[in-house]
Amino acid sequence: MTFKFFQSLALVRVGLWLILLLTLCFNYNSCTSQKLPVQEIVIQRDGQLIAVVKAEIADTQETRQKGLMFRTNLPDGQGMFFVFENDQVLSFWMKNTYIPLSIAYITFDGRIVDIIDMFPRNETPVFSSRSVRYALEVPQNWFSRAGVRTGDIVIINK
Repeated sequence: MTFKFFQSLALVRVGLWLILLLTLCFNYNSCTSQKLPVQEIVIQRDGQLIAVVKAEIADTQETRQKGLMFRTNLPDGQGMFFVFENDQVLSFWMKNTYIPLSIAYITFDGRIVDIIDMFPRNETPVFSSRSVRYALEVPQNWFSRAGVRTGDIVIINK
């Protein structure tokens, strides 16, 4: 009878550990997929509307570092807009990012100077060609599908 008691106690402990692990995993996945505040980002050419992106705004060091990591999908017309305090040559990588993306590097006055494709989990830095203030990540090839190209203007709501 003592053996059965200890066997039952061991099963209870294993069950509690499993519950704890599942809770931690659930909370980790919930936290990693939480979305940031969304803003509509308007892209124009010669004063004409080209496209609109519903973008999450990453404007702190923490949100910029996390970016779109751990996401498993990103629908067309959605993305993440990265805001920096100063102009600088920026570099992004795809560590822990599971979806293919395209990035637009954008100057302080809203001009797109680079559009570059990035590939899942690639840790090679992708640099802007000059100092910029912003970056916009969208699903890979969305810029092309939407007709967005370098030289277009992103309307920055400050």
